[in-house]
Amino acid sequence: MSEQQPALLPYADPAFVADPFPLYRQLREDGPVRRVVIAGGLDAWLVTRYEDGLAALSDSRLSSDVRDASDTRLLRQLPETERESMLSNMLRSDPPDHTRLRRLVSKAFTARRVAGMRPRIQALTDQLLDAVVPAGRADLVADFALPLPVTVISELLGVPVDDRHDFQHWADRMIRRGAEAPDPAVVNEAWQHMRAYVTGLIHAKRAHPGEDLLSGLITARDEEQQLSEDELIAMVFLLLVAGYITTVNLIGGGIAMLLAHPDQLELLRSDSELLPGAIEEFLRYDGPVSPGIARFAREDVEIAGVTVPRGATVLIGAALADRDPARFPDPDRLDLTRPDNAHLAFGHGIHYCLGAPLARLEGQIAIGTALRRLPGLALAAQPDDGIRWRPGGLRGPESLPVTFSPGG
Repeated sequence: MSEQQPALLPYADPAFVADPFPLYRQLREDGPVRRVVIAGGLDAWLVTRYEDGLAALSDSRLSSDVRDASDTRLLRQLPETERESMLSNMLRSDPPDHTRLRRLVSKAFTARRVAGMRPRIQALTDQLLDAVVPAGRADLVADFALPLPVTVISELLGVPVDDRHDFQHWADRMIRRGAEAPDPAVVNEAWQHMRAYVTGLIHAKRAHPGEDLLSGLITARDEEQQLSEDELIAMVFLLLVAGYITTVNLIGGGIAMLLAHPDQLELLRSDSELLPGAIEEFLRYDGPVSPGIARFAREDVEIAGVTVPRGATVLIGAALADRDPARFPDPDRLDLTRPDNAHLAFGHGIHYCLGAPLARLEGQIAIGTALRRLPGLALAAQPDDGIRWRPGGLRGPESLPVTFSPGG
């Protein structure tokens, strides 16, 4: 591939969606910064190597705010009347707003608070498996990996779990990515439904506050004036969506990786002490965000000797960096005993994933319990002879049909 010719990330190609790593490897070998074309024909500068990606994630010249992008198509993908509301969250903000917004929710995700959730997560995990073990078969995404983190984040926020199917549907229509850019009309309709739903929740919590995170955020809005109404709505949406979708992909993807590597599956079955390191290796080997994390250049920025122009979209390629042979020996091998797997799947710097401790705990409990309670776990025969993976930036299996010995 020529350096002058941007490389296409072919999300319409099922072979690429199933295994993007051969192309990622080629792009990394082409150079440390590679121009690419992503969904909707958008041009981006892809950072392909670990050390450069690590530095870029802490570079204040690279903004998280899409309004710093020179390509206005990124903004036009969002409905004009709702852009400010949709972008008023900590994922798409920079200091000082990011600092203020993150501080409001950070106490809910401390290691101590998360550790206290272990009994409840274990109970939910067992309930979900109780429902499928008698049958000897299940879809471990629809029946297990999806409802577990949805229930956990719903309970943390104080959202009725019975409403999860609605907000999952709206979120999917807003964030789903494939070969084409999202349809602004579809995004707008889903956002209007989500906004009305969240607004109703806020009204209900104002009338009857509880000990949940949403009630605390409302107090910050109404009494301390640390949140605007738009920021409150955007914060709830972000926590609902970011609080489950990547964890779904971690659990489903982790089990899929084990099924594709029977030696590692048996190793983990035989030694549950390997679980914490296994989660980190799953995140490194095939993490839930691919190819990486978007930033926007506030000014001309030099990355690894390449000048990235002001306003450019920069993709910090965590999925490429985490298989960089300059950082990880034998990077294309899944190795649950790997002593050093300090991946970039959760980001780095001030935007490091707030929910990382919770995602790790859910992943450990879910995968460890599934291996213990589902003996003989194997992929079920499928018409297309393979797992169907989500296209676009959020990577994980869309479904994971399996069989196992019933009654575990």
